[in-house]
Amino acid sequence: MPFAQVVIGPPGSGKTTYCNGMYQFLNGMERKTTIVNLDPANEVVPYPTDISILELISLEDTMENLQLGPNGGIIYCMEYLADNMEWLEVKLKACGDDYIVFDCPGQVELYTHNDAMKRILNRLEKIGYRLCCVHLVDSHYCTDAAKYISVLLLSLKTMLQLELPHVNVLSKIDLIETYGRLPMSLDFYTNVADLSYLQFHLNQDPFMKRFQQLNEAMCELIEDFALVGFETLCIQDKESVTKVVRAIDKASGYVFGGLEEANESIFMTAMRAGSEWDSSVHDVQERYLENEDPNEDLYRFAREYKTPKEEEETEGEATLTAESKPSKRQSEEGELRDGKKRVDFADE
Repeated sequence: MPFAQVVIGPPGSGKTTYCNGMYQFLNGMERKTTIVNLDPANEVVPYPTDISILELISLEDTMENLQLGPNGGIIYCMEYLADNMEWLEVKLKACGDDYIVFDCPGQVELYTHNDAMKRILNRLEKIGYRLCCVHLVDSHYCTDAAKYISVLLLSLKTMLQLELPHVNVLSKIDLIETYGRLPMSLDFYTNVADLSYLQFHLNQDPFMKRFQQLNEAMCELIEDFALVGFETLCIQDKESVTKVVRAIDKASGYVFGGLEEANESIFMTAMRAGSEWDSSVHDVQERYLENEDPNEDLYRFAREYKTPKEEEETEGEATLTAESKPSKRQSEEGELRDGKKRVDFADE
């Protein structure tokens, strides 16, 4: 049973660079790997590819012949591929049991509401492929609360739409602070912790402050599903790539019986996979981030937002208790009524 990665993500998230690095890394560890280019707009790729959607249809021809724009053209190309999956199946059959990496287009519509990509992936599952979706997101979105929430919503919608084992990855982690300082420590963003911290930052913006209820509703939606979390990746760092590969192998089931020649048993493969996720986030924090006190904003949050909010809730509860408590006169009248009822009952 062959295994495969489906590499997706917004434009500029580093999908093609990731595929090139993953091809070198996996072949270096004797896992025979083939990359399939499914992006009809990507005509020049840095990695060797035996299978490319350009052999079937190209974005340039589609735009010229059907008078479509770039986004509409890519959607048409993917729908055309979904309707002609026999072509891809014949190509994949020649690869045997190779580990496959699918380099997919960057249009997010394909993973949020259009069903073309889902039809393609369902067909691949039917012919025996064990798929894992690798969703790359540029880590610089973490430096802006509004962008980070939009990324969380995109990741959540993609997970629900594709219905596959899913690994979300913050790419270009080595460049994260070139875009600005992180308000919180890195593990806050990888674990997707208490999002009320982000609401606090959003409310500091005069424009975003007008949408406090909307921001709160979106954060509650993400927390209610509790599905989204992130790995970190620097594609030039061998250790970083190793940890991402381990996460993908666990999600796809490869760890329980891979196809490497060196695989002597399921247990040996599982031991090679290891489990170092908890410590890796702190290692990345120390290596790539220069913030001396990553929790500085959390303390400010506690002072300026959390404490006043808790006090308001406490005052509200006290007022409610006071209103619900009967007055002395009401209590006495109630006792008299109750007493009268008891006396009448006793007389009878």
